Amino acid sequence: MSLVKKEGGEQSAGTQQEEASLYGFTHLGEDLMKQYIVKRLLSGIIVLFGLSVFTFLLIHLIPGDPVRIMLGQRATVEQIESLRGELGLNKPLVVQYLDYASGVLKGDLGTSLKTGRPVSTEIADRFPATAKMAVASLVVAVVIGIGLGVLAAKYKDTPIDGAIMTFSTFGMSIPGFWLGLLVILVFSVHLGWFPIAGGTGIKDMVLPAFTLGTLMATALSRITRAGMVEVLSNDYIRTARAKGMNERIVLLRHAFRNVMIPIVAVIGLELAGLLGGAVIIEQVFGWPGVGTLAIQAISSRDFPMIQGTTLFIGAVYVLVVILIDVLYAILDPRIDYAAKEGV
Repeated sequence: MSLVKKEGGEQSAGTQQEEASLYGFTHLGEDLMKQYIVKRLLSGIIVLFGLSVFTFLLIHLIPGDPVRIMLGQRATVEQIESLRGELGLNKPLVVQYLDYASGVLKGDLGTSLKTGRPVSTEIADRFPATAKMAVASLVVAVVIGIGLGVLAAKYKDTPIDGAIMTFSTFGMSIPGFWLGLLVILVFSVHLGWFPIAGGTGIKDMVLPAFTLGTLMATALSRITRAGMVEVLSNDYIRTARAKGMNERIVLLRHAFRNVMIPIVAVIGLELAGLLGGAVIIEQVFGWPGVGTLAIQAISSRDFPMIQGTTLFIGAVYVLVVILIDVLYAILDPRIDYAAKEGV
């Protein structure tokens, strides 16, 4: 039977075969994507394993005794050895690591030597503050960075473009702590609009979010501008403009959609860094996030806390990178996962 009845008319067997082929290709692409994600998850686990081993060995090679730091200089040898045995620090390094790794697999990151609380609990208590500031900083970065990038591309080689690129270059070259201190000096000390440091409220979050968002926006604006300039030189953009299409539609619907992949990559990696804790900015503003927790753990030689925060930050990066790859497929279905992974 060469023809099949359809509501709108007739469809040839050849067309049916093409649709079946396309359907099979779509499912093949989905399978390849699933295989790719599984491979990335496995490679992420290997990365986290290597990170945990490296961190474990590194902190045990750093000079200094955490037990003596905890007990003070007046502690006796008996007290030191007793606490070392209680914490398991008198065991061989291999045994210590295996004990730690088995605990991690069970969801136990150990117990803080400083506070006596579970490391996972400490991180969970600090993470909401870090996540709140990360989201606020990302909003500032996206609004400022993408907005300036699109504006610079639209007015390429004009004074507006030059001013935006100067701002971007300046922002990428200044240290984060310097900008943070400058913001505190202007908006807190002289103007008195916002608290200097130490809180977790909305007003306390404005200055650190503005500082981080501005630093992120400088790189984002350059990437956006570069992509937009390249896309705006294409024939289909000139055709759209020649047809009298609204410039805003040309910029946002036709041009900007084609530069989303590199922008998403940058945003994702920046977000991963923020969720792991913006160490310097958190220190400058006294923000009680994961970054501050990591610095405090290093200064007090809190081995389990150092390992836990490092592993947490690494896990955030791995998960965000995998999510970025999934977003790639959503934004651009033409991505070939078979070619990418050789499957």
